[in-house]
Amino acid sequence: MKFMLGTHMANWLWDDDVRLDGVTLFISRNRLAKRVSAFPAARRDWALDSGGFTELKDHGGWRTSPEEYAAEVRRYREQLGRLLWAAPQDWMCEPWVIFGGVHNGQRFAGTQEARGINPGKPDDLEAAVRMHQEFTVQNYLELQRIAPDLPWIPVLQGWALEDYERCAQMYADAGVDLAAAPVVGLGSVCRRQATEEIARIVDTFHGRGLRLHGFGVKTDGLADYGDQLVSADSMAWSVGGRRNPRLPECTHRAKNCANCATYALRWHQRIVNAPPTWRQHHLFAA
Repeated sequence: MKFMLGTHMANWLWDDDVRLDGVTLFISRNRLAKRVSAFPAARRDWALDSGGFTELKDHGGWRTSPEEYAAEVRRYREQLGRLLWAAPQDWMCEPWVIFGGVHNGQRFAGTQEARGINPGKPDDLEAAVRMHQEFTVQNYLELQRIAPDLPWIPVLQGWALEDYERCAQMYADAGVDLAAAPVVGLGSVCRRQATEEIARIVDTFHGRGLRLHGFGVKTDGLADYGDQLVSADSMAWSVGGRRNPRLPECTHRAKNCANCATYALRWHQRIVNAPPTWRQHHLFAA
C-alpha cells in the first residue's frame, strides 16, 4: 500500500528538503487554488484532493464549475508536474454534511439548497445520499468529457454499505468499469468512528477487484484493513503535532509541531515501516 502524507504545507512539494524525497504527498486544492504566480516544479509525486469536504461544509455545494476545476488541475499538472491523480468534485454523504448544523464543534451549511429542499420542508437521508451520489458520478463523467487527458479518479460515495453498492451501480450504468480503473476513491470514511463498518465496505469492494484509495483513513483503520487498499492518506500527524510537546530537536519558531516536517516524517516512517502483517494498532498513534 502506498501511504501518502497529507499536508496543508503545499511548499513541501517543491521544498529542497531531501528528507521529503521519496514521500508521496497528498495536497488539497484549497492549498493551491489562490496562488497567482507560477508554481515551481514539484520534487516529489503527489495526488490532489478536491477540497470537497470544506467546500460543502462551508457553502453547502460547489462554487467552482467543472470547467474551472479542470483548468486548475491542468495548471497544477503542467506547472508542478508529478501529479499521480486528481479527485473529482465529489459530494460527501455524512449526515451532518447533508443536514447541516454543528458536529464535533464545526458548523455545516447543509446541502438543502443544492438539492432543491426549501427551508422547513421534510428532508430524507436516503434520498439525499442518492442525490449526492448522482452529483458525484455526473461530475466525474463531466470532468472526463472536458479533460480526458487529466488523471481523474472515480470516487465511491455513500453512508451505509448498500449506498456504496448503489453508487458502484451508477458508475456501471454510466459505462464506467471501476475494476479497470487504476484507483477508485472511497469517500465519506475519514470522520467515522466505526472502523468495523468501514472494514465491511472495504472488504466488499476489494473483493470485487477494485483498487481502493482510502481518503483520510483513521490510522486505526489502516491497522485493520490497510492491506486491502492500494493507497491511503492521512493528516493525523498534524493533530498529534499540535497536541504533543514540540520535539526537542526542532528549532522552528512555532510552539508546536503541527506544521513540522520532522514530526510528519517521523510519524509517516513509523507507519510505512510497520510489519506487513498489519493489525498492530500501537504503531499508528500520532
